[in-house]
This record gives sequence, C-alpha cells and structure tokens, in this order.
Amino acid sequence: MSAASSNPSGASGVRRRALLGTVILAALVALAGLAAYLTRDNRAPTPRETPSSSPVTDAPSPLGSSASGPPAPTVQGHGLPTPPATHDPVAFGKAAAVALWSYDTRAYSQPELVKALRGWLTSETKYADPASVDAVVPSSALWKEMAANGQFATAKVAEGHFPNAFAQALHSDPGAITQAYVYAVTVSGKQSIAWKGSPAGGAESRVTTLAVQCRPSQSCALVGVMPSVAP
Repeated sequence: MSAASSNPSGASGVRRRALLGTVILAALVALAGLAAYLTRDNRAPTPRETPSSSPVTDAPSPLGSSASGPPAPTVQGHGLPTPPATHDPVAFGKAAAVALWSYDTRAYSQPELVKALRGWLTSETKYADPASVDAVVPSSALWKEMAANGQFATAKVAEGHFPNAFAQALHSDPGAITQAYVYAVTVSGKQSIAWKGSPAGGAESRVTTLAVQCRPSQSCALVGVMPSVAP
C-alpha cells in the first residue's frame, strides 16, 4: 500500500537517530534488523501501490511469548483504533498489528486513519518513527478508489513473540535495554478484505516485526514498524 509519509529530516533527524544508536545498539547487537532500524537514516520508505489484500515498578518480562489474544484496541469515533493500556510488549504488539492491518473506507477518511495510528506512537520523539506507520496506510488516491468500492479490512492475530536473537540478547544482558525500553515483537496473523459485491472477500497471511517501547512507569507505545521481519 502507498504511504502518505512524513519523514524526519535535517539536523534534528540526524541527532535523533544518532541518539537511538548510542542508547540501544549495544543492547540489540544480536538482532541486526532492529539495530539497523534504530539507527536508520533519512531515506523514505518504499511506497507500495496496491493494497494487500497503573504504573508498575518492574520492567516488562524480557523473555517468552504471548499465546493469548491481544488486548482489544479501544475504538474512538467512526471505529478508529486507540491503543490499549498494557505493560506487556508482546500483547501491545499484537494489538498494534490488528490496528495496522485494519481499515474501513466506509467509516472514516485516510487522514483520520493516519492520525489515529500516529496516536499509538511513543511521545518520545527521538524514538518515534511516524513514517513507518504512515507507510502501511493506502495513499490518498488509492483510498479514494477503495472508498468507491466500500472496501474494508479486518485482522486477526495468531501469535506474537520476541524474535529469537532479541530474546537471546536480553537473556545475556537484561539490563542493557533499561534506558530506552524498546522491544522487538514479531506478530503473525491474517488480514481479511471485503468490498461491495464481495462481502466474503478474501484473507491473506500477514507477519510483521514492530518496535515497541514499554517503560515501567507508563503503558506501552509503538516506536515503529521495522522494514523486515525478524523470526
């Protein structure tokens, strides 16, 4: 799907990414994909033109996976998703995947969806990557075509976990993450798309790796969508 991206640029963007690298890179060296993502440069994401089908005192557990379903995203006006309050990075990642894989051109506009999804991002701008979230939303032009057909998508998550290399890195040095508290979470599931004249639509498998921030003193938030999937 195409994106209506807003990419960080200039000196502030360079400083933000440099800080990301110094804060997190050493802790995540065993996971090259996340390390590269957190030290990303100013290049824009490649557009896609077709739709696919209470504070706590302890840090979230750095190991293991979540077999249960994600906390359901709450819904604001017109069915737009808002993030759940959870301190579990895997549970949050699963809920975020559902939000990112879902849309309804009959209920809201493309800018409204972009704004809603950005509401999932961490308020720490030095970590947040809004462009990667924008990139999963169809472009304005494509959205218009989809809206003419009443197209909408729903999603279901099958499983979410910390990628193996990430879990191993944290097991070796659990304290390494305690400055930024950014976790990698890989989520798999299915996206179902339907439209006028085809209420049954079709379903496609989906898998993505998300960067999720879960500080002990606040609920989890999305950092961004990684450009590649980490197993």
